[in-house]
Amino acid sequence: MGSVSEGKPHAVLTPYPVQGHINPMMKLAKLLHTRGFHITFVLTDFNHKRLLKSRGSSALDGLPDFQFKTIPDGLPPMDADVTQDIPSLCDSTQKNCLIPYCNLLTRLNESASVGLIPRVNCLVSDVSMSFTIDAAEQFGVPIVLLWPSSAASCLGAAHYHSLVEKGLLPLKDESYFTNGYLDTVIDCIPGMKDIRLKDLASFLITTDPNDLMLDFVVGVMDRAHRASAIVFNTFDGFESEEVNALSSVYPSLSLHAIGPFPSFLNQAPENQLVSIGSNLWKEETECLEWLETKKPGSVVYVNFGSITTMSREQLFELAWGLANSKKPFLWIIRPDLVNGGSVILSSEFVNETKDGGFIASWCPQEQVLNHQSIGGFLTHCGWNSMTESVCAGVPMLCWPFFADQPMDCRYACTKWGIGMEIDTNVKREKVEKLVNELMVGEKGKKMKEKTMEWKKLAEESTSFGGSSYINLDKVIKEVMLKQK
Repeated sequence: MGSVSEGKPHAVLTPYPVQGHINPMMKLAKLLHTRGFHITFVLTDFNHKRLLKSRGSSALDGLPDFQFKTIPDGLPPMDADVTQDIPSLCDSTQKNCLIPYCNLLTRLNESASVGLIPRVNCLVSDVSMSFTIDAAEQFGVPIVLLWPSSAASCLGAAHYHSLVEKGLLPLKDESYFTNGYLDTVIDCIPGMKDIRLKDLASFLITTDPNDLMLDFVVGVMDRAHRASAIVFNTFDGFESEEVNALSSVYPSLSLHAIGPFPSFLNQAPENQLVSIGSNLWKEETECLEWLETKKPGSVVYVNFGSITTMSREQLFELAWGLANSKKPFLWIIRPDLVNGGSVILSSEFVNETKDGGFIASWCPQEQVLNHQSIGGFLTHCGWNSMTESVCAGVPMLCWPFFADQPMDCRYACTKWGIGMEIDTNVKREKVEKLVNELMVGEKGKKMKEKTMEWKKLAEESTSFGGSSYINLDKVIKEVMLKQK
């Protein structure tokens, strides 16, 4: 029987089921599709429903050679339009997803046996969905792991055991969170300089050696040795030292920087995949019309991502810092942004900012960052946001929350010269000062210049003959198309 995908290689891509991990996996799926792959993109039932709700009932119809499939995540069903509890999700996916995932692969190969689709010949999985490694071994196919954060954050997590051996972790008791101990500089990780304990992934910083999230992170790092390759959404100019240092941790694996994905896709030919999106919240595109009314480089874009939460006090301090700066701002405020309650901004703040501020619950971030009116980005330092900001040439104010974000912030502010940090104990006066410095100050101008330099290097790395372009080719030819 003939097939629209006859002769194509078939990759099954499985993101960890939260927004910040789905986005880069979707970009990688599109990249592989442009290289001739038949794509099966695996969502959890919960996120499948959210995508249909946010993007419309036909959003996941896909194309003949770009299909969506689902597996259960093992958690109790709920209808809330929020990110699921991360520790529960980590625990449940590890325990409950392997069997339904293997059943899905079997069904795909059964469809292939009657000529409907190509046979599955490689898996691409988020590092955090490490049950897929067991499936790859069962089905005898290569597996490429995507580390969706910075290579630096991977390097830190990969050296957890040596940090324990040095006596640096776990923390002795709760006082170590506040007594200055976390400022200790780590000098035992090759490829890292001037990194402090508090810059490591937040899951590693605990007093409990049996902490669920710590155990999860250490477990997935250990299981990664069994994969065929690990790829990173970064580029050699940014993190070649870190990727090279990881080669000594994973000597049997092929490790490659194949990003940044936004720059790669910006240079890809326009195709049908433009209509396939991955935002789990409904985008409010009215903000793009509002941006059209603002002067070039005049607007501060504020977005703390899909998971960050804050107290009411922190929200108010950020809000009044923005208002007092007198700079126009576009602020994305999710309904679940404030801990334990709804987001309510005072009428005084609303009146103060009615001409210069625009608040939305979600937006098409890359379109916003690439809009000519955006001059700076106040961000939580999630890796997607940082790479998208660099690819758009937009400097940042950094307010990291958890996971890899402290490390990303440290690199942005001290190594790459594209960011300034806002203290966790946020105060409106400091926010006002930093916003003004970002938008019209001398340091802001230098950061803008530096970000534009990185943008150019990112474009070069993802262009034909660039390092990321060559690395992606190598992963495809030497790993994904090579049967075990």
